Amino acid sequence: MAKKEQQQKKPPQPAPKKDAKKEKGQAAAPAASAGPQVKVPEPRLKKIYKQTVLPKLMEKFGYSSVMQAPRITKIVINMGTGTGDKDPKHLENSMRDMQLIAGQKPVATVAKKAISNFRLRKGMKIGCMVTLRGNQMYAFFDKLCTVVFPRIRDFQGLNPNSFDGRGNYAVGLKEQLVFPEIPYDTFDRVRGMDIVVCTSAKTDDEARFLLKELGMPLRES
Repeated sequence: MAKKEQQQKKPPQPAPKKDAKKEKGQAAAPAASAGPQVKVPEPRLKKIYKQTVLPKLMEKFGYSSVMQAPRITKIVINMGTGTGDKDPKHLENSMRDMQLIAGQKPVATVAKKAISNFRLRKGMKIGCMVTLRGNQMYAFFDKLCTVVFPRIRDFQGLNPNSFDGRGNYAVGLKEQLVFPEIPYDTFDRVRGMDIVVCTSAKTDDEARFLLKELGMPLRES
């Protein structure tokens, strides 16, 4: 009898394992088919660089490969407030204006060391900055050359010698109202900013030719 009872009581068999990849694929399928995916159009200036500027660079400087040709790598916008901890509303409004200008959320910059003469403590928030790359970078550069610079009063062109020797160009703006995104209703004070256009050019001549062909209004040296 005991042998028969042992034969009748069989150990429970484990449930078959489900394929995690199949479950993930099944779960992701409804999300993917939720609606049509809209493809973001390529920026106008990026097309101009590929179709017009790149062949001119290859011809003028004699590059053997398109990878040697200089291009814009990033654009850095920096705005200093100086009194971030004493006037937090000033820093908050500066970050709001920069987000409207760049279309990307900025980060607060902090002091790296303490300077008693300037009443500056280490770690104090003293400004904000944002770094643009990719399509946002091309869109901002296009807006800067075609919309912002013509709105500056008595604009006579940019200084062609503001390069740092490694192909990067820096320009300063005295006020943020030259950007069309800044509404006059929320304007509280004038805020200047520094804009640095970083390129992969090895010399200033290559970078100068690149920026001129992309539409930057540089004066004749």
